[in-house]
Amino acid sequence: MTLGIELPLDNDFAHRRETPGVPDLAEHRSRAALAAALGFRTIWLRDVPLWPPRTFGDAGLVFDPIAYLGYLAAATENALLGTAAIALPLRNPILLAKEAATIDALSGGRLLLGVASGDRPIEYPLFGVDFDTRAEAYRRAVQAMRGIWEHAAMAPDSQDKVLPAPVDGTIPLIAVGRGGQSTEWAAEHMDAYMTYPRPCDAMRGVVFEWDCATPGTRKPVITTTLVDLAENPDAPAEPIRFGLRGGRNRLSDHLRGLRDTGVAHVALNLRPSRRPIDDVPHEIAEHVLPEFDERSRG
Repeated sequence: MTLGIELPLDNDFAHRRETPGVPDLAEHRSRAALAAALGFRTIWLRDVPLWPPRTFGDAGLVFDPIAYLGYLAAATENALLGTAAIALPLRNPILLAKEAATIDALSGGRLLLGVASGDRPIEYPLFGVDFDTRAEAYRRAVQAMRGIWEHAAMAPDSQDKVLPAPVDGTIPLIAVGRGGQSTEWAAEHMDAYMTYPRPCDAMRGVVFEWDCATPGTRKPVITTTLVDLAENPDAPAEPIRFGLRGGRNRLSDHLRGLRDTGVAHVALNLRPSRRPIDDVPHEIAEHVLPEFDERSRG
């Protein structure tokens, strides 16, 4: 199992501000570069096209993820760049296929394109998209992008291409949530499944269902965990929404439990942190990461 980190590296969930849920992005570049340098396998970004503060208090990353991924391609090395997730029905699939292939080329093949159907009805009429048919739009977009990338990778004399071609001929597509699709459809058409945090006992059943739908292929299951890391490494674990509060040893225990269920990757979200955010990635990288990523071992 590998570990990633979710941007923004900020703790705006834990402190009062004039605009709660809006991150301080003053150090965004240095913190993203730090996460990559510390050895986190993937840097994850969210897509929040519209922020209605009264009904959805989290403004996400603030930056548009597509533009920001291009920036991060130059600001980081080695770490994969993942979206969790692009609201697929709100984007033109031809343009998204080109944008994704551009980021993939600029980053040397580091893009993981996580896509979802979207779950905020307020956005859809503003984009001129029908909320009730978003699952169908999601399927069409996935199939269109696959075809565009495949066509771009064909012989040079092929006509009407959308360039550039992805580095490896295609781009990994991750189903973030079900997107209104059956497990069987997602298992056939997607390269991985990212699901919301669950206790280990519940996660075991999710992984089992996914494995049964992908026999012989072992397509990964990915999840996230919100973390409020205590200064005392042995501080007991306390549940928080979609994660835990406690010392690094209890975080390691939780991650081992997820690994034992078959989860392949966990994206850590540090925004609930009550400690200064600059301290936490260093501690996790030094004391937790080596157990879960062979590359970071001495």
